[in-house]
Amino acid sequence: MPSKAKTGKKLVIVESPAKSKTIAKYLGEGFIVEASIGHIRDLPQPSDLPAELKKTSLGKFAVDVENDFKPYYVVSPDKKKKVAELKAQLKDADALYLATDGDREGEAIAWHLLEVLKPKVPVYRMTFGEITKEAIHRAMDNLRDVDTALVDAQETRRILDRLYGYEISPVLWRKVARGLSAGRVQSVVTRMVVDRERERMAFRAASYWDLTGQFGSDSGSFKAKLAAVDGSKVASGRDFNDNGQLTSSNVVHLNEELATSLAAGLENADFRVRSVDTKPYTRRPAAPFTTSTLQQEAGRKLRFSSKSTMQVAQRLYENGYITYMRTDSSALSDEALTAARRQASELYGPEYVPQSPRVYAKKAANAQEAHEAIRPAGDSFRTPAQVAKQLSGDEFRLYELIWKRTVASQMADAKGSTATIRLGAVAADGRDAEFSASGTVITFPGFLAAYEEGKDESRGDEESDEARRLPNVAKDDSLAASDIVAVGHETSPPPRYTEASLTAELEKRGIGRPSTYASTISTIQDRGYVRKQGSALVPSWIAFSVIRLLEQHFTDYVDYEFTADMEGDLDKIANGQAVGAAWLKHFYYGEDADPGLLSIVNNLGEIDAREINSVPIAEGITLRVGKFGPYLESSIPTLDAKTGEVVESARANVPEELAPDELTADKAKELMETAAPEERVLGTDPHTGHTIVAKNGRYGAYVTEIIPEMTEEQLANQPVEYYKNGKPKPPKKPVKAKPRTGSLFKSMTVDTVTLDEALALMSLPRVLGEDAEGNPITVQNGRFGPYLKKGTDSRSIGSEEEIFTITLEQALEIYSQPKQRGARAAVPPLAEFGPDPVSEKNIVVKEGRFGPYITDGVTNITVPRSTSLEELTRERAVELLAEKRAKGPVKRTTTRKAPAKKKAAAKK
Repeated sequence: MPSKAKTGKKLVIVESPAKSKTIAKYLGEGFIVEASIGHIRDLPQPSDLPAELKKTSLGKFAVDVENDFKPYYVVSPDKKKKVAELKAQLKDADALYLATDGDREGEAIAWHLLEVLKPKVPVYRMTFGEITKEAIHRAMDNLRDVDTALVDAQETRRILDRLYGYEISPVLWRKVARGLSAGRVQSVVTRMVVDRERERMAFRAASYWDLTGQFGSDSGSFKAKLAAVDGSKVASGRDFNDNGQLTSSNVVHLNEELATSLAAGLENADFRVRSVDTKPYTRRPAAPFTTSTLQQEAGRKLRFSSKSTMQVAQRLYENGYITYMRTDSSALSDEALTAARRQASELYGPEYVPQSPRVYAKKAANAQEAHEAIRPAGDSFRTPAQVAKQLSGDEFRLYELIWKRTVASQMADAKGSTATIRLGAVAADGRDAEFSASGTVITFPGFLAAYEEGKDESRGDEESDEARRLPNVAKDDSLAASDIVAVGHETSPPPRYTEASLTAELEKRGIGRPSTYASTISTIQDRGYVRKQGSALVPSWIAFSVIRLLEQHFTDYVDYEFTADMEGDLDKIANGQAVGAAWLKHFYYGEDADPGLLSIVNNLGEIDAREINSVPIAEGITLRVGKFGPYLESSIPTLDAKTGEVVESARANVPEELAPDELTADKAKELMETAAPEERVLGTDPHTGHTIVAKNGRYGAYVTEIIPEMTEEQLANQPVEYYKNGKPKPPKKPVKAKPRTGSLFKSMTVDTVTLDEALALMSLPRVLGEDAEGNPITVQNGRFGPYLKKGTDSRSIGSEEEIFTITLEQALEIYSQPKQRGARAAVPPLAEFGPDPVSEKNIVVKEGRFGPYITDGVTNITVPRSTSLEELTRERAVELLAEKRAKGPVKRTTTRKAPAKKKAAAKK
C-alpha cells in the first residue's frame, strides 16, 4: 500500500451529495469532498453497443461470454459531466481517497472510479460504518487498498443477473406477454407470494366449537376456555390440516349441537379449581437491528414499506444520525456497547443493566461483510428528544425505533411468573368439562421498560395469554361461573405475506441480500406481479403464468435452495475462495451431466402457451391470462336468456380487485352468469346497409359498423389504369373503409343500447352551426366528458345526454362567457406537506389526468405506482421533487424537413 500523502490538496469521493457535506465538516481544510452520485458506469443495453461490437461475442449481453465473461462497461450519459468534473479536481490533487460504502456495491463503485479516473497520485480506500467525527478520523488511520475479491463478487452478481434476465425474459415475452421480466431473485420472491396464494386457494376451512366462561372468586374474576371433555382435549384450529381434516384421533371435536348442550348443562354446575401451575418467566431483549429486522419492525410498528424504510434510513445515515443501514451483523462495537449501557443506566437505573455486555450471534443464513448493527451514531448516543427538532416526522420515528432497540438490547431480562389455572365441573348430562386459563405477571420489566418487539400475523386461533393477569386462587377453591357460552370457529388459511413477513422468510431461507430486499419487493409490485391489499401482498394472475412457466422449464432457477446456494457461492468469491469467471462459466455453459443456462434455453422444446396461461377454476370454466388481462372462459354450451340461442362458449372479465383465492367455483359461475355479452347485433343501418353491433372493448363499451369485404365480382370490375407506355397497371389492393364507431354513454350498456342510439353515437361530432364570424361549432364526447369545439376553443358541457339536445343558441351563450381554466369546480388537494425546502412553495398532491401527482407549483412529478397515497410522506414527496429537478426539463426534439432543393434551370 502506498504511503500517505502528506501535503497538498486531497480529493475524497463518496456516493451522495448529502454524505459529502457531512464528511467535509469533519475533514476540514486540505480536503475536497465530491460525490459520484452512485455508480458512474454500468453494462449498456446491447443495442447501444458500437456497431463493430454487436456482431462479436459481446453482442448479446455486453459481456464477452467467450473470453472469461469480461464485461463491457460504459460511462452513463448522465454521468459524463460528473466524471469530467472529478478528473479536473484530480489534476490538482496530491492524493485520492475513495470513501464509498464498505459493502460489495460500495467497493465496486470505488473500483469503477479507479478504472475511469486513472489517477497518477496515491490512492487510498477509506471506509467507515457511521458518519461521525470519531469514525472519520478512525477511518483515516485505517486506510487500505480496494478489495478485488469484493469487486469480483459484485461484478459476478451483476453479470449473473444480466445472463439470467436476458436469456429467460424473452421466453416470457413469447409465451406469456411482452415486456415481462425474469430477474434472478425477483422471480423467486414472486414464486413465494404465488405459492402462498396457492395454499390459500387449496385451503378448505373446518368448523369447530368450544366454550368460554367468566369465573370469579373473592380475589377477582377471569375468563377461561374449555380445554377438555371427559379427559380428552377439545379440538382447536391447530388440530386440523389445510384440507379441513382432523389430524388427531385423541381429541373431542365439538359441533354446534354438542357445544350448546354442554353450555346449557353447565349453567348451575359447581366449579372448582383443580390445579394451579406456576413457573418463573424470563424474557431476553431482541438483538440490535440488521437491515432485515429493521425493515420488518418498521413495517409492523410504523407501517413503513421496505422501500420507505431504506430511504429514510439512508438519510439518517448520510446526515450522521445512525450507522450504515445495509448490514447482516447484529454486533455492536465496544464504544456502542458502552454508550448503550451508560444510557440505559442513566435513564432507567443501574438495576436495569446486566453486569456484562450482551453479545448477539448472527442468525442470517448467509452473512455478508462484517459491519456493525444499525444503531445511533457516535461514541455516545443522542436521545430522541435531543434530535427531535433536527429530524422530519418519519426520520424521527425511525431514529427513535433504532435508539430504543439498541438501548434495550443491552438491558436486563424481564422477570416474572406464568400461571396456568385448570378448573372444572360436571354437567347435568354427566359430561366432565375442564376449563383452562393462563397469564403472566411481570415482576421486573427490565428491557420492556424501553422496548418490545412486534409480531407478524399468525394463523393461531388462540388468544395471547402473555399480558393476562390472573387472581390468586388455590386448588379446590370454589368459583362462581357466569356467561358460559358456546363459540363457533373456522380454521384460517395461511396468512398472506406482508413486506415484513416476506423479508423475514427471505432472510430465513438465505435468498438474496437484506440490502436488496426493499428494491426487490418494490420491483415485483412495479412490474405488476404483486399488489398490496392493505398490508398483504397479493399476486396477480400474470404472476401465476410466469411462475408456472419457470417451474416447468427453469426448475432450478426458481428453486429456493438453489437460489440460496448461489448466494453462498458469491460469498466464496467475496472471500477469495473462488473466482467469478470460472463460476460464471459453470453457470452458463454447465459441465458434463450438469447443464448450464445456455443449454436449458436452447433445448426448451415446445411450450404450450395456452396451457401455461390457463388455470382451471370450476368444471367447464377456465381462467385465461390474455393480452389485455385475465378473463374467464366457459366451454359449457348455455342458453342466452334474451335471444334464446345456444352459446357454445362465453367469456367474462375478472374484476381487478378480486384476489386469486377469492375466485372460487361459485364466484366464477356468478361472474359468468352476470357477464355482459361481448358483442350484440343491433340491426342494419338503413342508409348504408351495414350491420351495427355493440361490443365490450379494452377501453369500454362501444358501437361500430361491420363493413363487408369486396366481392370477387366487385374486384374484377375495378377500372383498369395504365402506365405511360400503355401497359395496364396491376389492380390496386382494395383499401377497406374505416368503420364508424362511438363510445357508449355511461348510462348505456351493450345489452341495453338500441339501434337508433347507436346510429346517433356514430354520427358524432354533431354540427350545431356557425358563429357570427363563420366558425363552425360542434359538440362531441371526449375522454374527459362532453364538450363544444370551435376551432381550438373547447368548452365543457353538463351531461352526455346534452350532446343531442344542446342548441346553437345555448352554445353561443356558453362561448359568450369568459373561459374558466379547469372548467369544473376546483378539486381540493389529496394531501398537503407544507413548504418545499428548495422552492419554499407549498407541496400538495393533486389528482391529474394520469393519476395523482406531487407539485410545488413549479415542479410536477407523478406519484410512483408502488407508493400508495397512505404511504406517501413529506420526506418522500420532497425527495421525488428533488429528483425531478435534478433531471431538468424534458428535452423535446423536433424533426425539421430539409429545405426543398431548387430545380436546376432548364438547359437552352
